[in-house]
Amino acid sequence: MDAMPLTKQPSPSTTTKPAPGRCIALILQGGGALGAYQAGVYQALHEADLEPDWVAGVSIGAINSALIAGNPPERRLERLAEFWDIVTSRDILPPAGEGDAARKWRNAMSAMQAMMFGQPGFFKPNQANAWLSPRGAKTATAMYDTSPLHETLRRLVDFDLINSRATRFAVGAVNVETANFVYFDNQETLIGPEHVMASGALPPALPMVRIGSEFYWDGGLVSNTPLQHVLDNVRSEKRLVFQVDLFSARGDLPRDMPEVLSRQKDIQYSSRTRMTTDHFTQTHRLKQALFEALSLIPETKLSDAQRRQKAELASLPEINIMQMIYRQKAYEGDAKDYEFSRLSMREHWKTGYHDTRNTLAHKSWLELSSDGSGIEVHDIHTAKD
Repeated sequence: MDAMPLTKQPSPSTTTKPAPGRCIALILQGGGALGAYQAGVYQALHEADLEPDWVAGVSIGAINSALIAGNPPERRLERLAEFWDIVTSRDILPPAGEGDAARKWRNAMSAMQAMMFGQPGFFKPNQANAWLSPRGAKTATAMYDTSPLHETLRRLVDFDLINSRATRFAVGAVNVETANFVYFDNQETLIGPEHVMASGALPPALPMVRIGSEFYWDGGLVSNTPLQHVLDNVRSEKRLVFQVDLFSARGDLPRDMPEVLSRQKDIQYSSRTRMTTDHFTQTHRLKQALFEALSLIPETKLSDAQRRQKAELASLPEINIMQMIYRQKAYEGDAKDYEFSRLSMREHWKTGYHDTRNTLAHKSWLELSSDGSGIEVHDIHTAKD
């Protein structure tokens, strides 16, 4: 295995610790080869001693989540680096020349190589072409075989550790027959490789995954981030959330067809964080109003159910979301999520690392919201201070 993409650097500040009692969640969006950015984010958090007690992901975010939750803290970086070294090991192209055009050509050739030969430890082409396979055959509904990923997960992830619930773990997938989105959460489900693979089974390239009697595809078809699942389950916790998105909702107006395809993918898979947080804020304020109304009624006039509800509403959650969003380079196109060159992987990892260090340098962001909304969102890319 190659050396880790980045070596440890001095902490960006004397302390980046959140307030005592604050739980930490790491939310990882889907995005294929761009997932190395998330590994860089985790490295920066690990160096700042900000280990998550909850990791949740979709697609490649589910794989990275499994590598984190399925290993003790002292081995997590090693396992992440090993996975990304394995899947980017088929990089036989020469270094790119100077300028964006040369790099665009190299990335395009790397993406074509992935389509033709697959990626080691991840997926490989089916022996029979899907379009030529008999209807109902195993090879008729996907272009690739993900059995290599099953073996990689078995080797790099301790599923007994995930199922011990030492770290809460959840991944999202969609039921192929009902189109219902589901979360496989280790609080309710015995997690195995198939749950992680189901979250990343993006059609028509990758095959649907059977769990019990049901079949599942990539959760990104419905929702590319587990943010809603985390917010729905915070109860009365004080939580610091690091949300790592690989597709940006904001982008430039396309000027050619490759940019159209790239922007379409960004819009399709971006997290729409503002919609989710606005809904949470509205619900939070309604709960505050209900608590205030119940507080005006004498205790003797309240029913047992109303007393229980009042007690629950007395301590509402307070959440800070640190949003890291990958901003694609000028030479990256619509194949950015299946361009698995070692060169790009290291760039993505490094970018995630430095974005997170810059985020942690804003120590005020780690403090609780004071406006009563219950939630605050910070993004290093839009910070004015």
